[in-house]
Amino acid sequence: MDTKEITPLILTYNEAPNIRRTLDSLKWASSILIVDSGSDDGTLNMCADYPQVKVVTRAFDSHTAQWNFGLDQIHTPWVLTLDADYQCPSEFAGEIDQLNGAHQAYAVSFLYAVNGTTLRGSLYPPRVALFRTQMFRYIADGHTQLLDTKGSSVGNLRSRFTHDDRKSLTRWLKSQVPYAVLECDKLCASRPQELDWKDRIRLGLFFAPMLTFFYCLICRRLIRDGKAGFLYTLQRTYAELLLSFCLVHRRIAYPAVEPVKPSERREGQLHGD
Repeated sequence: MDTKEITPLILTYNEAPNIRRTLDSLKWASSILIVDSGSDDGTLNMCADYPQVKVVTRAFDSHTAQWNFGLDQIHTPWVLTLDADYQCPSEFAGEIDQLNGAHQAYAVSFLYAVNGTTLRGSLYPPRVALFRTQMFRYIADGHTQLLDTKGSSVGNLRSRFTHDDRKSLTRWLKSQVPYAVLECDKLCASRPQELDWKDRIRLGLFFAPMLTFFYCLICRRLIRDGKAGFLYTLQRTYAELLLSFCLVHRRIAYPAVEPVKPSERREGQLHGD
């Protein structure tokens, strides 16, 4: 596979703390498409420093719609979808040369970093990021979105990307409540047999936060990563506590109300991860 066959696609909204590192890691790309949601923090000025970058502005309604809009603008056979806080490893361009198109899509795994400190482990899952542009679309999945690859051949890349979000703590905290509400909607609208074992634990209300704290610090050995590991553990525990709060509130305040299906709820103005 040739790098010229691939267009990186990035969504942005006030990503000035991240976007330069991401674009610097994509020097192999002859063209990059950014779908921006109205940044006013200098993000667009930074993007203008990269001649291979094209920016398209679209008012934000949901991450799913934003990604699918971006896919419609891509004209190369392959697309690499990236969050604005991902960094592509230097060895990725070499791996591209070795790909023979045996699969229609490829999943990438991640190294998780906190302000430049790479952690020993995380709860951040692999995701399908490199795929044939015309074959796939995104679908909503709780507070996030998934690429619908059902029935397709999906391979795994050797290269590990880095996730390192350096936006403010205030912005991270602001995003967690609507994320928790969307995850609550997803869990309440699903039948138990449709959920994986992690989501079934979450329905137990009080177990997920405690297990998350223990799993991150001990099982993932983040206790050995010092303050960065402890901060990540607290972030993940806090997110699970918010979800538990939403589930308890839903069951007490609206026990007889039919839950809103995730597909019927707008994701709202959620910019971030």
